[in-house]
Amino acid sequence: QVQLVESGGGLVQPGGSLRLSCAASGIPFRTYRMSWYRQAPGKERELVATITTAGGSINFADSVKGRFTISRDNAKNTVYLQMNSLQPEDTAVYFCNAVWEYGGYVRGSPYWGQGTQVTVTV
Repeated sequence: QVQLVESGGGLVQPGGSLRLSCAASGIPFRTYRMSWYRQAPGKERELVATITTAGGSINFADSVKGRFTISRDNAKNTVYLQMNSLQPEDTAVYFCNAVWEYGGYVRGSPYWGQGTQVTVTV
């Protein structure tokens, strides 16, 4: 059974930092491309950042470039999202996503975690 379990969310003041973790089980983690998405109230789910099996990271959301960093630890089957200089507009539920990567391409259906709430407020 595949499980993606996010943790590390919470309440933080503007300018603060959080590190989200996503622990994966039931999949050969090192062969999966991992991503973080977020969904704010009333908005569509947004791709925040992706890290490939080779460790190449891509930040898709312009609003987080220079502030968020994605990383992975294959020995711990865990992907992280370090979030610095948080702003109220970063408030959202953050979801972990895993999809099989082969030959540089993603294949098959993705797996999702249950999400973790991040709230940035004074």
